[in-house]
Amino acid sequence: MTDVRHRVATAPRRGVDRLIRGYQRHLSPRKGYTCAHLVARGGQSCSAAVRGIIAQRGVIRGIVPTMLRFAACYRAALMLGPVGGGNVSGVCCCGPIPIPFRF
Repeated sequence: MTDVRHRVATAPRRGVDRLIRGYQRHLSPRKGYTCAHLVARGGQSCSAAVRGIIAQRGVIRGIVPTMLRFAACYRAALMLGPVGGGNVSGVCCCGPIPIPFRF
């Protein structure tokens, strides 16, 4: 593949990676809470995991694994919430899934 074709083919992957990296550097430190999946299970936050998924699979093929990760984060938030007895001041996921907050 020529250099130009390679750049065009990887542009969406690089663009999404830059957006997530910007979120991690500028928004995430200011929001005051962390990913429920990270709190409940350890390992990586959702944003770090999604960066890895996109780097490995690309944007289109990474959609399903990303949504599965967000669903796992949602389940972790439910487990940590008032019903699960978790003592967390707030949890959030970087996806479009409504996450319960407790302040």
